[in-house]
Amino acid sequence: MSLKNILRNNSNKLLNIASENVTKAFDYPAIKGRELKDAIKNKIREKAILATKARLAEHHKTFDDYTDEELEIIIIDEENKIKDDLKTKSLVGALAILGLDFLV
Repeated sequence: MSLKNILRNNSNKLLNIASENVTKAFDYPAIKGRELKDAIKNKIREKAILATKARLAEHHKTFDDYTDEELEIIIIDEENKIKDDLKTKSLVGALAILGLDFLV
């Protein structure tokens, strides 16, 4: 092999390595963002399941009394309640920071 071909191959290898590292660097925030969203969803899901257990205990029922579809509907309802509560608290917090207490 000639020196020209060796330099061309090595420069192509370096270019590929550099482009892979740049791609990874730009994907890092997206990957971490997805991980954060998944962690938040899991935490909300855990709280919804606990709230569902409490709701069923109030009515003297167990998970065995309901089908999987019915339980999923109840859990989704609890998730929506938790999300609405978080949105309300966020709005109140933002208004408090701005000093707008007449809306609360």
